[in-house]
Amino acid sequence: MNPLNRRDFIQKTSAAVAGTFASSLPTFAQTQTKRRRSPNDQIQVGLIGVNSMGFTDLNSHLKLPDVTCVGLCDVDQNVLEKRTGEIQKQTGKRPATYTDFRKMLENKDIDVVIIGTPDHWHALPAIYAMEAGKDIYCEKPLANRIEECRLIEAAAKRYNRVVQVGQWQRSHQHWQDVTNFVKSGKLGKVRLVKVWGYFNWYKEVPNLPDGPVPAGVDYDMWLGPAPKRPFNPNRFHGTFRHFWDYAGGLMTDWGVHLVDMALEGMNAQTPRSVTASGGRFGYPDSGMETPDTMQALYEFDTFSLVWAHGVGIGNGDYGREHGVAFVGNNGTLVVDRGGWEVIPEKQGKDDKMEAIARQPQIGNGLDNHTRNFIECVRSRQRTNCPVDVAANTALVCHLGNIAYRAGRKIYWDTTKGTFGNDREANSYLAAQYHNGWKLPKV
Repeated sequence: MNPLNRRDFIQKTSAAVAGTFASSLPTFAQTQTKRRRSPNDQIQVGLIGVNSMGFTDLNSHLKLPDVTCVGLCDVDQNVLEKRTGEIQKQTGKRPATYTDFRKMLENKDIDVVIIGTPDHWHALPAIYAMEAGKDIYCEKPLANRIEECRLIEAAAKRYNRVVQVGQWQRSHQHWQDVTNFVKSGKLGKVRLVKVWGYFNWYKEVPNLPDGPVPAGVDYDMWLGPAPKRPFNPNRFHGTFRHFWDYAGGLMTDWGVHLVDMALEGMNAQTPRSVTASGGRFGYPDSGMETPDTMQALYEFDTFSLVWAHGVGIGNGDYGREHGVAFVGNNGTLVVDRGGWEVIPEKQGKDDKMEAIARQPQIGNGLDNHTRNFIECVRSRQRTNCPVDVAANTALVCHLGNIAYRAGRKIYWDTTKGTFGNDREANSYLAAQYHNGWKLPKV
């Protein structure tokens, strides 16, 4: 499918809630029926991608007394065995193991699927799981391409599934307090929102030679729809996020969390234009593709939003490595994961508003988020981070990366879901699948 046809397709997917679902999934998914469950039954969970944040998500779910892990899936047999042993020791039960997620989805007893894979592997498991009657908890960003985001959103509508995306700050009390304060108007007119992430614990990715696939790893399955490439350690566990084939660097890693709260506080969705600059300035000889230093400027109707990040440095704005600052006429609210405060503007010697000393964070946002998800699985209500919200936040972050890669200012047409006649920018919207994998039609 060429970019222009894909562009037309993207325009339609967000509204598409019916049609033929053509995929490589076995036919069981078209005929599978959900087992009936009383409100007091256990909710049985399967996890796809068990190495890092996916396992953290699972453990958060398992703090709830009505959740049981019955399946683990990973393409790395070494990690899979390690995590299986940990779950068995923790719960006394050994979950079933899989190296192909499609086999796990054949298990009719699984009610919920947690997706903790690299970003390029979010869309297919999410869509297939929903078609198979499962509700999903998906790590952020929702997907690695805007087209995939639209398809996941359309699938959730078609199959009427409950979706929670791992932007867990939406369930953390102090972030909710912040967005409510911004919406109260006490800051005055908010004209600028600064969002940043500077992380000295993100280290340089050294150039490493290609090498043999580690024993126990199904590398072809790990690549999945991504382009075929020789195995390189940099493109595997953890550091995969610094390569465009699989992710979008810090912009779609931490940026999704923080930009999400900026958008929520401002009741905003998509910008009119985006420009970005940056590069591998800190580590010009590193093995990563995504920029180690980047700024993106978003133009909304009534305010500007600036994203900035740096790999390997930790001195961010207001003395914080990460955060969001809502800059208003009366004062500035600064928030990070540790808490928030308000710094008033001056009018002569007087403050324009009351200063608020730092308010510490309270509770565990991730645990609140998983609890909210399981409650919504039972009630069939809207989660704190439903698919449409996550799709929009991912879109905004992807726009920053597209502006960076295009090397110029780009203009977003919200109505059409494209960059107008900008063929190069539009080419970044589409998901190009490889190795026999096909993008589903919903």
